[in-house]
Amino acid sequence: MAGEIVRAPVRVILKRGREGPVRGGNPWIFSQAIERIEPKTVDAGAIVSVHDAGDAMLGMGYYNPATTIAVRMIAWGETPDLTELIARRLKGALELRRRFIRDDTDSYRLVNGDGDGLSGVVVDRYGDMLVVQLLTAGADRMRDALIAEFGELLGPRAIIERSAGAVRRQEGLEDRVGLVSGEAVNETVGKENGIRIHVDFEHGQKTGYFLDQRDNRALAGSLAADARVLDAYCYEGGFALAALAGKAKRVVAVETSARAIGWARQNLELNRHRDDAIEFVHGEAARFMAETEARFDLIVLDPPPLARSRGDAERAGRLYVELNTLAMRVLAPGGRLMTFSCSVHFRAEDFIRAVRFAASNAGRQLRTIAHLGPGADHPVLLGHVEGEYLTGLLLSDL
Repeated sequence: MAGEIVRAPVRVILKRGREGPVRGGNPWIFSQAIERIEPKTVDAGAIVSVHDAGDAMLGMGYYNPATTIAVRMIAWGETPDLTELIARRLKGALELRRRFIRDDTDSYRLVNGDGDGLSGVVVDRYGDMLVVQLLTAGADRMRDALIAEFGELLGPRAIIERSAGAVRRQEGLEDRVGLVSGEAVNETVGKENGIRIHVDFEHGQKTGYFLDQRDNRALAGSLAADARVLDAYCYEGGFALAALAGKAKRVVAVETSARAIGWARQNLELNRHRDDAIEFVHGEAARFMAETEARFDLIVLDPPPLARSRGDAERAGRLYVELNTLAMRVLAPGGRLMTFSCSVHFRAEDFIRAVRFAASNAGRQLRTIAHLGPGADHPVLLGHVEGEYLTGLLLSDL
């Protein structure tokens, strides 16, 4: 794929009046917006130039005839050499992170797909390790050029690939997981806001850790002084560890995965806390909140995605109401609730509506202190509302 011709040989022509979202910065072109493709037979992941109905060139993307999202744009108003574009995008992504990432942090998202102009490409950095996810056919065809540029830009100790999941299957791709280059390692220790974190590349979620919540964990730490804190769905204990760093009085962390609790205990040791500094509960957060007699001054409610498809949205709405009602009932007077939805198929306004219903159910008068989302290392194109998946609220008791 390296050294692709400047002007793509395949042309995608849109239907009249369907170019508006592309001009507005949305990188996704759905199949029903396309009038024709020249030539008609195109391999999955092939680079294409995109044109409006009057044949004005809109930019460049890659095409997959087998998916609903038929074209994913990677350049607007130009069709540059692909290798040159990849180098430019990666250098820009690194420069952006250098402006935002704190000195006490070495673990962050380096490339956030469409938000960094490389649709389907996700790269997370953990110190001198890189974990790469190539989720689409077009991203997969850029693999060699991407890996070469990573090596030149950063010289990582290892590059690990974790390209797996439903999106790849929809794109007609098999999973690809394993070492790409460098040392064969399965885990490392990263640093986030001065807190050391264990990262398991083989068994961990996503690329090993949930980096999108880093800034929200720092916020939780700033609110935790002398507080009784509940970290529901704690995974490796990120919010719980931040609360300890913020001098919390008591921290309870609930998680269904015994393996994740084991990692959280490792994190306690890594950060030189006592073994009993966090009270771990192995079980369902909903059940814990329904049965506990304890009250908490700060609650973090960060469940896994409750809507994994559009068809799940109605059920997810009911679950968000239920979970937030339970959390509000164990929130102490004057307490604060940080509540999140990471379901891409559940809209932000629907989540906020669900939280409002929950407040009514719980009989609580709560104030919105802040709308929350991922950190600056997870940029989203302004015209790409589909890229906004993490929605959060910081609420305070009246």
